[in-house]
Amino acid sequence: MTRFALTVEFDGRPFMGWQRQDHGPSVQQAIEDAAFAVTGERTSVQAAGRTDAGVHGLGMRAHIDIAKPITAFRLMEALNARVRPHPVAILDCVEVADDWHARFSCVARHYEYRISTRRAPLTWEKGLAWRVIPPLDAGLMAEGAARLVGRHDFTTFRSAHCQADSPLRTLDRLEVVADSERISVFASARSFLHHQVRSMVGCIVLVGQGRWTPDDMTAALEARDRAALGLNAPSDGLFFLRADYP
Repeated sequence: MTRFALTVEFDGRPFMGWQRQDHGPSVQQAIEDAAFAVTGERTSVQAAGRTDAGVHGLGMRAHIDIAKPITAFRLMEALNARVRPHPVAILDCVEVADDWHARFSCVARHYEYRISTRRAPLTWEKGLAWRVIPPLDAGLMAEGAARLVGRHDFTTFRSAHCQADSPLRTLDRLEVVADSERISVFASARSFLHHQVRSMVGCIVLVGQGRWTPDDMTAALEARDRAALGLNAPSDGLFFLRADYP
C-alpha cells in the first residue's frame, strides 16, 4: 500500500463541497470514482480541509492510499484522464510516508476571498467572486479586519452547525488588498471554524460600506454570540489557496 499526496484544483460551482454527500456531487467523490476506474480499488481521499458548496480550490492538498503498483506521475495522469468532465485537476502527485496525513499533518491553511466592485454584472466570473456595489472603503475594511487577528473565541463567526470542539482559534493573517475593481481578503490560520472565513468577510464588507465601524467588528467578536454576526458572505468568492506542512 502506497500513500500519495495530491495537490488538487477545482471549480466549486457544480459541487456540494469537498466531502462526499448523499444529496449531490462532491469533489471527493469525483476523485474517488476516478481512482476506482484506474485501480479497481475503493479508497477514501482525505483532504486538508472541507469546503462548502460553491467554494473553489487552487491548491487543496489530499492523500490517497493505493495498493496497485503505480508511479506518482502515472497516477496523476490517469486520475486527470478519468476525472473528466468534472472541473477537477490533479496538479501534483508525490509518494509520502504512511503517517503523513493531509488534514492532521497540516500546520497552516490559506484562503482568498474575492470581491468585485464593478457596476456591470459579472459574466464569466459569476460564481467566482462576490459582486458588491457601491464602492467599498478598503482602508476601513483593513482596519476592521485587523481587529480579528490573533487568538480569540470566534463563536460569533462560526456556523451554528460547526462541529469543532472549541471556538478558540488563532488567526495569523486577515489582510485586505485592493486593486482597481477587485478587493481580495486573505486569511491564514492553522485551522478555521465552519463558515469562519465567510462570516469574517461579510462583516468586513459591512465596515467597507459604512454600515459598521471597526469598533462594531470588535463588539461582534467580544459578544461571542452568532446572533451578533452582521452578514455571512456567499460561497462564490472563496478559494482554498494552499496548505502548509512541516
